[in-house]
Amino acid sequence: MLGLLARIVLRVDRGACVDRGYLARPGCSSVRRHTHLTGVIRMIEGLFSLEGRVALVTGGSRGIGKMIARGFLESGAKVYITSRKAEQCDATARELAQFGSCVSIPQDVSNLDGCRALASKLTALEPKLDILVNNAGAAWGAPFDEFPEHGWDKVMDLNVKSPFFLTQCLHAALTKAARPERPAKVINIASIDGIRLNPLETYSYHASKAALIYLTQRMAARLVRDYIVVSAIAPGPFASEMNRAARDQEALVAERTPLKRIGRDEDMAGAAIYLASRAGDYVIGDTIAVDGGIAYAGLPG
Repeated sequence: MLGLLARIVLRVDRGACVDRGYLARPGCSSVRRHTHLTGVIRMIEGLFSLEGRVALVTGGSRGIGKMIARGFLESGAKVYITSRKAEQCDATARELAQFGSCVSIPQDVSNLDGCRALASKLTALEPKLDILVNNAGAAWGAPFDEFPEHGWDKVMDLNVKSPFFLTQCLHAALTKAARPERPAKVINIASIDGIRLNPLETYSYHASKAALIYLTQRMAARLVRDYIVVSAIAPGPFASEMNRAARDQEALVAERTPLKRIGRDEDMAGAAIYLASRAGDYVIGDTIAVDGGIAYAGLPG
């Protein structure tokens, strides 16, 4: 992370030097520039570093979960990833290990027993948990008159029930990590489909993501007293198995996005790092749309 920050700040610092006329004046010494650069890097690291923190990302083997896991690793956190498919989870952990300490804990968390099992596995390895990302999710689409009950239940169980009960099961571990000066974090991954309508007939998905956004607020109101900060991210079009349109029809989806592109890995990682780090300590109960402007800056028609 230090190298990345150094490159970013160096570009900013050089621009500031020119704007202020530092390069034209004897007072703009290399020592002064170095001191300024070092100070800015320390400030940014203090806000965004995850050094010394332990994170758990559900659905972390692919897609948005994998983007977040890598971002956390590059910011210094030790990251546990979990998913239902053990082989894929293990393979992703091996791949991400080049960026830091990444551990696979395969587990289905679509029911309470699974949430309890994952919590038990994690707490056997770590006495406390700094960051929980409830990212595991499912979608189902079918015409209104044909929409099946099992398609409704599967989506609601994983997208709404699981974030609540996994957080409940890990409440003690999160509380052990939480301090007034450095609260623990819970980040729920919702969707812009919980904010505005999608023409696809994904009824349970729409309902589940809208429910998760409101659940985030209610959980935040309760857990803040334990210095556990709860917030959410509502992703827009990111290429993944869950969003095959963005993956397979990038140009078409990008054209419908105010920013005229689909989301990149660093867009998602940046938002998650912000909420997980010191920089996001005062953001409580809110849901941030990371969508290129679709939800809040898209004009009708």
